[in-house]
Amino acid sequence: MAIEIVVPRLGWSMEEGTFGEWLKPNGATVARGEPLFVLEGEKSAQDIEAVDAGILRIPPHGPRPGDTVKVGQVLAWFVQPGEEPPTGGLSPAPSNSAASNSAATPAQAAPPAVALAATAAPHTHPAPVPTGVTTGSQVASPRARRAARDLGLDLGQIAGTGVTGRIRERDVVSAAQTSPTAKAPTAARVSPPAGISSIRKTIAARMLESSTQTAPVTLHRRCDASNLVNLRRQFQSLGANSAPPPPTYTDLIVKLVACVLAEFPEIRTQWLPAGPFLPPHLDVAVAVDTPQGLLAPVLRQVETQTVRQLSANLRSLAERARGGQLSADELSGGCFTITNLGTLGVEHFTPIINLPQVAILGLGRIAPEPVAMEGEVLLREQLPLSLTFDHRIVDGGPAARFLAAVAQAIENPGPWLMP
Repeated sequence: MAIEIVVPRLGWSMEEGTFGEWLKPNGATVARGEPLFVLEGEKSAQDIEAVDAGILRIPPHGPRPGDTVKVGQVLAWFVQPGEEPPTGGLSPAPSNSAASNSAATPAQAAPPAVALAATAAPHTHPAPVPTGVTTGSQVASPRARRAARDLGLDLGQIAGTGVTGRIRERDVVSAAQTSPTAKAPTAARVSPPAGISSIRKTIAARMLESSTQTAPVTLHRRCDASNLVNLRRQFQSLGANSAPPPPTYTDLIVKLVACVLAEFPEIRTQWLPAGPFLPPHLDVAVAVDTPQGLLAPVLRQVETQTVRQLSANLRSLAERARGGQLSADELSGGCFTITNLGTLGVEHFTPIINLPQVAILGLGRIAPEPVAMEGEVLLREQLPLSLTFDHRIVDGGPAARFLAAVAQAIENPGPWLMP
C-alpha cells in the first residue's frame, strides 16, 4: 500500500511552510533516515528525513521550489516495487484547526501513516530559490544553484561533497576558484527579492500577534555600567593570548539577567493556551540580526553555564543563525528574551514581546556621561535599559523591581557571577 509523504509541523504555531526542493529524484529508492526534501518553516529551513523506505513517486503536479504548502498536505508517496501510486491526485491539506489539533509538538504532527518525521536535521542553507530541483543527475542546494548561476558555472561539472553527492555552495565557490570561465561575483544585488520570504512572513505575523494579544508597557532606566566595562577589560587582558575570544557585553548581561530571573518567577513564566507555565530551566533567547531577518535563538540552561561557556555557545548560535543552520527547536522554548541595539548606537527603544513570553529586555549604547557622585562630577559608563512587559500578566511594581535588580546586577556584577 502506498504511503503518503506529508508536510510535517516544524514549530508549535506552524500552519504552512515553503517547499524548498526534493533531495531525491522521482523513482529513487529511499532508505529510512535519508534526507528527502527541504522545507522552510518558522524562521528556519531544514532537511526533512524519511522515517520509512520505498520508491519515491512524485506526481507531475507536485510542489515546486518556492510553493507554499500546508501542514499535513500530501506531497508524494512511497510505493513498493511493482506498485503504482494513487491515481486520484494529491489529497488536500487539512484545515488549520485540524492541523493544530493533530500536533502539539513536532513529533505528533503527522498521522500514523506518514513517511516523514517532523523532527528534522538542521538545514545548512537559507530560504530556497525556485530555480529547479536537479541538474542532470546532480542534486544541488538552493544556495549552490544561485552561486552557480551568478558565477556562470555548470552544476553538471561540479562534484558535490554533501549527502549522497549533493552539491553545496562551498563546492561551487571552490570550483569557481579554479575555473577560467567563472564570472566575477557582483559586489551587491540591487534588485528587490521576488516576493516576501517565509521568514519575513513569520516575523510579521509574530509582531502583529504580539501587538494585538498583549498589553505592552515599556519601562526605561539607566544604570552605571562602569564595573561591567572594567570586568570585560579584565577578560580582554586575560584573553589577549588565548584562543577563545573574551565575552561580549551581551554575554555578561545574559548571565546576569539569568541570575536575576531566578528570583522573579512571574517574569520568566510562559503564558500558553493551556495556562501559565513556569519552565524548569533558565532558557534565555537572544535576538540576532541575520540576512534572513531577526531571529532569537535560545541559550539552554544558562544557570548551569560559566560566562566563558555561555559566550562560546552564544557565538555558535549567532553564527549558525546568520548561516541559516538553526533547527526549529533552537528557536523556541525561551522564557525571556534580550535584544541589544547598543552596538548600533541606539539608546532607549521599545522592544516587542516574544510570545509566549511575558517580557523582553532591550540594551542600549554604553557611553561615558557626567554623573554627580559624592559632591563631584565624574564620567561614568551609562547603560540604558528598556523592559517591555505584558501588563495583563505582570503589574508595574514587580516589573520595576525586576528592572531595578537587573540594574543592580550590572552595576555590581562580581557577586552575581560567583558560583
